[in-house]
This record gives sequence, C-alpha cells and structure tokens, in this order.
Amino acid sequence: MDLSTVRQLAEECRNWGRWGDDDEIGTLNYVTAERVARAASLVRRGDVFSLAVPLDAAISQRAAGRFDPVHTMIMSGTDAVAGAQAHLSVMRYADDLIATPTHCATHWDALSHVFDGDRMYMGRAAALVSTRGAGRNGIDRTRERIIGRGVLLDIARDRGVEFLEPGEPIGEADLERCCRNQSVQVERGDFLLVRTGHIGRARSLGTWEGFAGGPAPGLSLLTARWLHRLEVAAVAADTWAVEVIPNETPDVFNPWHIVVIPAMGLLVGETFDLDALAADCARDGVYEFLLAAPALVLPGAVGSPVNPLAVK
Repeated sequence: MDLSTVRQLAEECRNWGRWGDDDEIGTLNYVTAERVARAASLVRRGDVFSLAVPLDAAISQRAAGRFDPVHTMIMSGTDAVAGAQAHLSVMRYADDLIATPTHCATHWDALSHVFDGDRMYMGRAAALVSTRGAGRNGIDRTRERIIGRGVLLDIARDRGVEFLEPGEPIGEADLERCCRNQSVQVERGDFLLVRTGHIGRARSLGTWEGFAGGPAPGLSLLTARWLHRLEVAAVAADTWAVEVIPNETPDVFNPWHIVVIPAMGLLVGETFDLDALAADCARDGVYEFLLAAPALVLPGAVGSPVNPLAVK
C-alpha cells in the first residue's frame, strides 16, 4: 500500500456534500433522535464506566510533539491558612487552572484536526484553521451529537491474548469475526470502540514510555471501507492513534487518518481506557450500551479532552 491506495480510498469514502454544503459534523449526522432514544433503552443496570485516563503527565505527550498537561493552583488551602484570604471574613476557597494540548489523554479529534494537503473535510481550505482557531469544522460543532449506541469490539480477548503486540494490524476480517463471536452487530450511527489491550500492556509493564508517539496495534488502512459501508458515527480505541503504527504506507504518514477525517468526516477518539468495560462485557456477554462522551464546548478547537461514560 502507498499514496495511490490512500487516494483511492479517500475517493471511495468521501462524504463531502452528503449532508449539504454547510455540514461540519460529518458522520455524526448518522446519530438521529430515534437512535439516541434506542440507545437510552440499553441501560438496564445503571452501571457506569468511565473510559478516560487521567489528564496529567503520566502518559507523556512529548514524543508526539506536544507538552504534557499542567495543573497548578491559583489559590490553595495553605494560602487560606496563611491569611491570604483574611479579607473574605469567614469564607475561604481554593482555585486552580490547567494548561494542556487538546489532544492529550482521552480525547476526540475534530474534523479540522487533519488535512489532506491543503484541504480539510468538505474541501475547505486548511488556512481556515488559523492562529485564532478553526473557522470551520471545530469541535464545538459537535456539542449535542456525541451520544448514542456504543459497541465494544474486544479484539484482544477475541484473539485470546491480554494485548496485541505493537505494530499488529486489525483488518476487516478481524472486526467481522469479533462481531460474530460477541453476537453483536455494528449499525449505522454507532460509536464503535476497539480494544487492543494497549493501555493494559503499559500498565503491566509499569511504564507509559513510548505509549504516545510509539509503535502500537491498530486498525489497518483498508478498514476505512468497512467503516464507511457500515456508516458508523465514530471510532475510538485504547491507543494513541487508533490506526496501526508503524504505518502500512512507507510514503504516507498516518494514512488511515487522511482517509477517515478529511474525506469521510469520521469522529475519531484516542486513548480510551476500555479495560474495565471489556471485563464487564465479557462477564455478561453484552457488548452494546449507551455512550455519552460530549466534547468540551471550545469554539474553534481542533480537538477536546473527554470523559466518556458507558452506561449498561
């Protein structure tokens, strides 16, 4: 596979204009009110699983060209005890701030995050994303749309391993087989979660070294056709890039991203912690649930941290 493969797949999977000329949410258009209502009916026990990793420096982002999240206090309890808030009479308080790249820890990629050359989703100019943020396709456009039926495909457990090896690809046949073995179907408008065990691997090794920016298992480039055919709303995985690293195309960096984001308009989620949810699904045999994972309303942002909640 090479650049010509990427070009062919991008043409096959292109959704430009499918939902009108003003579309800025792509495949989230598949999530209708009826599908949300159906997803809500999947809640039987009321058990909630957070799929987020901590938004801190544990999973260092420096290898991926970003800085690690910074959390610091503006005002603390020690300030209060030291008399810094004496003018407030009885009440005292603590306050803090965070500084972080939006693509740290568990997060969504906006449709303005990846360009194919000088174009982003809907053929809009990459230059519309300026130092002031994304003029179009920003993550804030998704504010009411990231909720619906979630489906977990536990590829690692389906293969009988704790985790896939770094660089191990997941193909369409793997996804189909996992669906059959789990007795679940992926449908239009679903939020598809793919577990490779990569986060569990890092925990078992006792280090996050190389997690962000390093080799990882993930979706093969050719799975873009399958995702496009099934009309899923979003795909997320327990790796930093979702697609397999090293890439399958020696002449193109992150080819799957180029096909699914600027061409297809697919919402992509990275570094989702799926281990606890997967263990529960294995116990009860139910791999569908309500997923609520709204992004922060950050006008013009090209991504957003998120605390996804799976409710069974």
